[in-house]
Amino acid sequence: MDYHHSPPKKICIIRFSSIGDVCHAVASVQAIQSRWPQARITWIIGKSEYELVKGLADIEFIVFDKRAGLEAYRSLKQQLLNREFDILLHMQVSIRASLASLCVKARERWGFDRARARELQWLFTNRKIVSQKEPHVADGFLAFAKAIGVSESHSLQWTMPLDMKELTWFDKRFSSLNRYIVICPAASEPERNWPVERYAAVARHAVSKGFEVVLCGGPSELESELGEKIVNLAQQKPLNLIGKTNLRQLLLVLKNAQLLVAPDTGPVHMAVTVDTPVLGLYLHSNPKRTGPYRNREYVVSHYESMLETQTGKSVSELPWGKRVKGSGLMKLISVEQVLAMFDKVISDLAERKKRDSDSEQDENIS
Repeated sequence: MDYHHSPPKKICIIRFSSIGDVCHAVASVQAIQSRWPQARITWIIGKSEYELVKGLADIEFIVFDKRAGLEAYRSLKQQLLNREFDILLHMQVSIRASLASLCVKARERWGFDRARARELQWLFTNRKIVSQKEPHVADGFLAFAKAIGVSESHSLQWTMPLDMKELTWFDKRFSSLNRYIVICPAASEPERNWPVERYAAVARHAVSKGFEVVLCGGPSELESELGEKIVNLAQQKPLNLIGKTNLRQLLLVLKNAQLLVAPDTGPVHMAVTVDTPVLGLYLHSNPKRTGPYRNREYVVSHYESMLETQTGKSVSELPWGKRVKGSGLMKLISVEQVLAMFDKVISDLAERKKRDSDSEQDENIS
């Protein structure tokens, strides 16, 4: 299809999960909307992830609840009955997503290039995006948008949905809170978690620099325990919101924060979408692939050195995205390293603010 002369009218996207990857995908979907504003976009998405993005403009969402088993496929098939799309963008390499793609009738079915089309995804598509050398996950999704006509020079931008209900909640809950940072202490895999006493040290340092501290996270028992331990160890008790916010409320908490400190976890990428700096703690996964997209210079990482220790090979000699395995390894990230990076981020922010202020004054004078 020549998109320069025949714009697509109906586009279907499959990306169920996870929170971080859905955040990455938002920018690519919005790039497509900018290029093809008349196209109707249908996004098949996971149940939890939908709660974060359900307010996005001009997108039809179809929720696929993987916990429903076969019923999820029956429901999807029924909702798509007698519908046909110009394009399917199959952005998830899982057999579950590929089976769901069979419910979508589309002339062009775009998937990842053969090297990245794991779990036999290549069998369910008839078009492949270009192969990329060591891309960030977000750039991998952007390649789908570029494949169907978005400019090669396009850079990722996000516009996240916020509604009055969440804004009212935030105003009531945070009206007395001054400048604050957020600590998200838990990742989906416990081996990625940094020791709680070190998070407490960061909290004490933040307070000494004039910041208040907020803890965020999900309602799991592990996350609740981590939060309670940090509160007990911190000199000035942080505001503990672990398990007490929904995703859209958490997005507002992150949007108004000065900084997020976290391991490789969903809120890292939520913060990126609202332009909040992230100090990422990385060891098990490659920050060049899954780190905070706009703040990879603020990552404290031992990934490359530990990968070489475990495999005897450098990053360039191994498959892109190769993981480091082993519990207790996050202890290699020292408090001193994180505090030094914390001070750098805050210094950079102050310098940027001053530069913007000077520029504004110059414009007013002129």
